[in-house]
Amino acid sequence: MGKELSADAVVIGAGIIGTAIALELARSGRRTISVDRLPAAGYGSTSSSCAIVRVHYSTLQGTAFAYDAYFDWKDWQSYLGLDLSESTKLARFRETGCLVMKTKENGFLENVVNHAGKLSIPCENWDAQRIAKRLPGYDLRSFAPARRQEDPEFGQPGLGRIEGGVFFPTAGFVNDPQLATQNIQAAAVHHGSQFLFNREVTEILTTAGRVEGVGLDDGTIIRTPVVVNVAGPYSAKVNRLARVDEDMKITTRALRQEVAHVPAPDHLDFERNGLIVSDNDIGVYCRPESGNFVLAGSEDPPCDPHEWVDPDEFSRDFTDQATTQALRLAQRMRGLKVPSRMGGVVDLYDVTEDWLPIYDRSALEGFYMACGSSGNQFKNAPAAGRLMTGLIDYCEGGHDHDRDPFQLKLAHLDYVLDTGTMSRLREVNPDSSFSVLG
Repeated sequence: MGKELSADAVVIGAGIIGTAIALELARSGRRTISVDRLPAAGYGSTSSSCAIVRVHYSTLQGTAFAYDAYFDWKDWQSYLGLDLSESTKLARFRETGCLVMKTKENGFLENVVNHAGKLSIPCENWDAQRIAKRLPGYDLRSFAPARRQEDPEFGQPGLGRIEGGVFFPTAGFVNDPQLATQNIQAAAVHHGSQFLFNREVTEILTTAGRVEGVGLDDGTIIRTPVVVNVAGPYSAKVNRLARVDEDMKITTRALRQEVAHVPAPDHLDFERNGLIVSDNDIGVYCRPESGNFVLAGSEDPPCDPHEWVDPDEFSRDFTDQATTQALRLAQRMRGLKVPSRMGGVVDLYDVTEDWLPIYDRSALEGFYMACGSSGNQFKNAPAAGRLMTGLIDYCEGGHDHDRDPFQLKLAHLDYVLDTGTMSRLREVNPDSSFSVLG
């Protein structure tokens, strides 16, 4: 028979968002226990993240949420709130900026720029000459629509050119997403949080329609009135375990993704002078990587298949998808070295129907969810921690979030976020990009 523990809240999952939620719950005075089936914080999908921090989204709410979290990455030590010694290793946010190419398909970024203006987010319009100066050797012919390498027309430019883009200086990437997660874990432990690794939640304990605890695979029982599902690609399985999926209009599934890791062209010092580039025309985003490498991911154009998988049974071997992404980028980045043996990562996204997250309560009292992170929520982890803590306080205080959604005053902006836009009961958001861009 296993041991029995007690906590004010149990957080299922110790990725970047799960640890941020544990930190904010602990800061609010709750005794929290985080449970993860993997051996360390940030060890799963978080460690495979490109860890891009950007502020442009397809919706105003998503833009505000991301910009709020940007300030935490910008002043990482202040966010952690610890008096860290010089020997403590911290993750580093490298502020490279992000260039988004203007295309017909993204409405020449009119809505994105409009959102930025409403929130006083700095951005610059770059013409083709400015782009070519910053990215020497870039081929700005249009290759749309994005194609796969087996397409007979692959690599053949279409009509027109990329005439410009929008540059967001408040963007970049985190050098080590797993270390960033462990930084947050250290802050959470400082406030009294406990973490259990190599443990899996196998049972959600309930009584009279309310959570009363969780059971673990080693027989341990944790008694608690609050459980938060932040299980990433396993979130759908945890929701089924809690029997809360039947009332959800928005659901989640695990999606297999590949990111290519390729050497930059010899003439381009992309490691030092590169930036985040989002290029709808070729269906690829990229960012610099150490050793003068480039990470190239898919922006989910129609030609790229979606491989929905069981998170316990999927292949980590590369397919031609990663090569296709690298070759599409090579259309733009002349001299890109596409190796015969692809390197990079193969891992999972946790995706909703509209690629926007669920931050919500559930039909089971005391059971909450922060899931559907869609590959685009890493950057929002600090804000997500505050959102979920405020939402839990609101609901546990007797408020009906489904009828009167919690309104979150953002920490760094004069903006109130209607969290009903992130509800499990929402309709599919037509303003979404329906892609990793969110």
